[in-house]
Amino acid sequence: MTFRGDISRSGGKARKGGGGRGMAVGGGLGGLLLVGLFVLLGGNPAQVPELLGQGGDQAQLETGESFDHCQTGEDANTYDDCRLYYTMFSVNEMWQEVLPAQAELQYSEPGLELFTNTTRSGCGAASAATGPFYCPADQYAYFDLTFFDQMRQFGGDSAPFAQMYIVAHEVGHHVQNLEGTLGLSDYNDPGADSNAVRIELQADCYAGIWASYADKGEDALLEPVTEEELDAALTTAAAVGDDNIQRRSGGEVNPESWTHGSSEQRRQAFLDGYTTGQMSSCDYLDRGVYRTT
Repeated sequence: MTFRGDISRSGGKARKGGGGRGMAVGGGLGGLLLVGLFVLLGGNPAQVPELLGQGGDQAQLETGESFDHCQTGEDANTYDDCRLYYTMFSVNEMWQEVLPAQAELQYSEPGLELFTNTTRSGCGAASAATGPFYCPADQYAYFDLTFFDQMRQFGGDSAPFAQMYIVAHEVGHHVQNLEGTLGLSDYNDPGADSNAVRIELQADCYAGIWASYADKGEDALLEPVTEEELDAALTTAAAVGDDNIQRRSGGEVNPESWTHGSSEQRRQAFLDGYTTGQMSSCDYLDRGVYRTT
């Protein structure tokens, strides 16, 4: 998926940070992927709770960098940081329209932080190993660009549309926060039918809704989605399925420990949102509160 070269955006709640020391905070798309990478690379599973943020030093945020080089859609097609920056504009503009129409809620924009090494979020210290995550305490989505290289180890794709899908997934958690449902997710109570899995699948489905609208209308920021681009997003969704990570980490597939859903569930959730464009298709919590438009 590529941005139209003639579009331009600036401002927004975006910043860059990083540096220092700190332990990771799990969450969002990358939490279980972090565990998989840690174990795969020889880490002691007993240390996973600490790795996920139950201890460690706080990192210092370094400010001052900007997105001044991200002037046009062509810049977003060229540079990873500009791509994530412009994707936030695209996702936010979609939810400004869809959330009031389909859920009768007003949308407020989350923040975006791109960091290197470590950073401090409202949810605690985070490192590059954490993977992308959304922090409801400060309503920011956090990304380290090296995550897209790590993703390849699990069969994911770091193609542009795959990166954009991950941004849309994390903003999906922000939408859940606005809906008041994000807190229903309990990673200490996992399982294939758990609320943790339902929340993650819904965020995948919400990402699909964004992809459904992102290339539509005169004000669309994106060129039409191609089959290859859609396949890249679906490949990435499947790569971060719990069953795929468990297999590639050398363990047995154990649905009772799932927190994000299987590869097929994540792939199908994205498709549900993409093919319908309706929040009602993402009602994995069976709330029955959405209107069809």
